[in-house]
Amino acid sequence: MSRTDDKEQELMKEKNTEVTVPGNNPGTSNIGEADEAVADQTYRSGFVAVVGRPNVGKSTLMNALVGRPIAIASSRPETTRKAIRGIVTDPHAQLVLVDTPGIHRPRTLLGQRLNDVVDASLSDVDAIAFLLPGDQVIGPGDKRILSRLRSDFARKDKDGKWQWRKPLIAVVTKIDRLDRDSLVSKLIEISAFADFDQIVPVSALTEDNVQEVKQVLIDAMPVGPQMYPEDQLTEERPEDLIAELVRGAFLEELDDELPHSLAVTVDSIEPPEDGQKAQVHVSIYVERDSQKPIIIGHRAEHLVRVKKKLRTAVNRTLGQKATLDLHVKVAKNWQGDPKLLQKLGF
Repeated sequence: MSRTDDKEQELMKEKNTEVTVPGNNPGTSNIGEADEAVADQTYRSGFVAVVGRPNVGKSTLMNALVGRPIAIASSRPETTRKAIRGIVTDPHAQLVLVDTPGIHRPRTLLGQRLNDVVDASLSDVDAIAFLLPGDQVIGPGDKRILSRLRSDFARKDKDGKWQWRKPLIAVVTKIDRLDRDSLVSKLIEISAFADFDQIVPVSALTEDNVQEVKQVLIDAMPVGPQMYPEDQLTEERPEDLIAELVRGAFLEELDDELPHSLAVTVDSIEPPEDGQKAQVHVSIYVERDSQKPIIIGHRAEHLVRVKKKLRTAVNRTLGQKATLDLHVKVAKNWQGDPKLLQKLGF
């Protein structure tokens, strides 16, 4: 047994926390329980809230588990602005993953609305996946989230130890940036941070340990029926998916130039006529007139590139050929205006 394996065993004994390590018993979630995993063919289903501070890899992991992009994955913080539900169906289980906006201290009315979305997402879940980046230290944001989860889902027993009413699973993300010794040290740090039911490391970017994460979440689900058809991957309407695709494309296209106050709505989808393509009319909102040229680009180059990039994804979303009609508009200070926030879907 290697020195790192010794550390892993000590970690599990001291905290009574199961750790699913890459390369150990692939395809099963609990170390040393492969036979039980095979024997337990009871159908399980339920909802998993995917929580964490901004930019810890929630959307990237969700897309990897679902098997296709349904949530924007970006290096920019506070990218996710709504609770996006992804559906993972296996022969013996179905998971509904709720990708929440990152829990943060709100600075605008929009920020408060995003925190309200988190409240609603946590209200009726069967388990919580708390994402913690492996390449960063545990900080105030993580502690704030833990405090929030304890107030909602835990109580202290007579010995002062927290007892969770719902399974709390630590998912250590971005492990492709760590060597093995650093990973073990991070697992020990996270084990000391809270009384997690399980800790599972993952790199969604390189698909390392993704299947193990899925099995850990399935094992945490109650016995229940299949809730959605096998081929359904999300609860989102085509309009919402396309709006997110457009916003994500601009995040990649403009990077640091992009105003954070960008909002996208799909105004209408016109069915094809006389052999023509469907028409998808999209409004892109910024807060100031000076921001419009940034979105449009020289000779509309940004609009043209986004349309070209999204052609296949939009066609797949609608199940038919379509063209994007993009219009850039100004909604002044929309992040702090209740009426505009409602108009834009917040």
